[in-house]
Amino acid sequence: MARAVELDVDGRTVRLSSPDKVFFPGPGYTKLDVARYYQAVAPGILRALRDRPTTLERHPDGLDGEWFFQKRAPKGMPDWIPTAHITFPSGRSADEMCPTEQAAVVWAAQYGTLTFHPWPVRRADVDHPDELRLDLDPQPGTDFDDAVRAAHELRSVLEEFGGLRGWPKTSGGRGLHVFVPIEPRWTFTQVRRAAIAAGRELERRMPERVTTKWWKEERGERIFVDYNQTARDRTIASAYSVRPRPHAPVSAPLRWDEVGVAHPRDFDIRTMPPRFAELGDLHADMDEHAFSLEALLDLATKDEHDHGLGDLPYPPEYPKMPGEPRRVQPSRARKRPPEDGRDEGAGREG
Repeated sequence: MARAVELDVDGRTVRLSSPDKVFFPGPGYTKLDVARYYQAVAPGILRALRDRPTTLERHPDGLDGEWFFQKRAPKGMPDWIPTAHITFPSGRSADEMCPTEQAAVVWAAQYGTLTFHPWPVRRADVDHPDELRLDLDPQPGTDFDDAVRAAHELRSVLEEFGGLRGWPKTSGGRGLHVFVPIEPRWTFTQVRRAAIAAGRELERRMPERVTTKWWKEERGERIFVDYNQTARDRTIASAYSVRPRPHAPVSAPLRWDEVGVAHPRDFDIRTMPPRFAELGDLHADMDEHAFSLEALLDLATKDEHDHGLGDLPYPPEYPKMPGEPRRVQPSRARKRPPEDGRDEGAGREG
């Protein structure tokens, strides 16, 4: 292994050991390549992470090695990186790192972090999200182009219900994410309710192309609006995060006029730095806005009262939530005797 190198990141020196360790065997990208990528886009990813409790997706031996999510702040973390105390659905809690400087991102890369998973809250108020995050997830038989069509219609839904504005980005895979900055005055449960309402409205407009069905057996060849990505402790990869796939793609912020023109394969750790140098952070103005969810929450109430559309299932590791329907896939529910009222999938936080 080559000797350690030191990188200057906005005035701080970050030491990088084993810089020539290969993280992406296909293209041959090394740990140093990943760190230099994050150095190049540091202002953009810090904007996405600033003051947010952040889970680290660590691949210390590269793409082909073992990996894990680091929820608790790593031991030995520099004292200039603050933390926030967050509570999981299970009731357990932890202190997570909250980047406030660009160097924090490169420091995390030293420990094999590829993807950053920030909570939709700031450390000053960890119980009230300031982002509504909508995840358009292609199912088998669909692709990125299908997600693009859904995203453009979702843009119209957001505008019609409260004049909301979404900022789109690639997931780094086949999907699209749309983030809406909101006033931090609603709980996780309320924000999730707003996401369900937006998803259902999109589903009504594109019934053959979009679904909010939680169970995979019901989704068909449609784009799934993953409303549970707004549940507490469920996170979405940040803008500019590297994704653990063979060609080292990244989650790329887009302008709306690029949605349908750009493709996820266009953005990786090699191509993003020159794009960032030319265009800067396309989502830099997000923090200048904070929208209201009242119109979407009114829509949720209307759906419930007029159409009998209540809550939807939570992820399997969550405790049973108030108002949640039975957490059992439909095909198994049909086989179960009526008197058996157990819920499947409830478990401990992962």
